[in-house]
Order: sequence, then structure tokens, then C-alpha cells
Amino acid sequence: MLKFFNSQKQSDPQQLIQVKSWVSQAFDLSEDISVMITQLQCTEEGCPPIETVIAIMETPGKPRQYKIHKPLAEVKQTDIVSLTTD
Repeated sequence: MLKFFNSQKQSDPQQLIQVKSWVSQAFDLSEDISVMITQLQCTEEGCPPIETVIAIMETPGKPRQYKIHKPLAEVKQTDIVSLTTD
């Protein structure tokens, strides 16, 4: 079972801004493309306790979505860069 919670209240706003910047740089996004970052809490067996989900909103209704199996506060630039090579 997934539980959603507001990542902006749970995480440092500066970290959110930084991660969005890394995503824009790594994927070479133009300024008009939105990036949405959310944390999910999962209580199912084998699921990480908290993961960070990144959605790149290039095509209406069809975002590119990536998951990093750690909380937003622990996401590093190398985690973002590795998404571009997967």
C-alpha cells in the first residue's frame, strides 16, 4: 500500500530546488518544462520505506517518471545523472 505525503513539508525546500535543478541539467530541459518531485511512503514488504519520484512533464498526460529508492533529503547529483543512463 502506498501512502502519499507532502514532500515540501517533510523535506528541506532548498534540497527540492537543488534536485529540480539537477534534473533540468541532467536531462537538458528547457525552462518551460515542469519537473514534479514527490516522496512516497510504502508499507508493502520488499518496498523501500520512502522513495523519491521524479516526473518530467514534457508531453501532456504522458510524463517521464523515475524513482530513486531513498528520501529526497538523501538524493545526490549522481543519483540524478544515473537516471539518464538507465
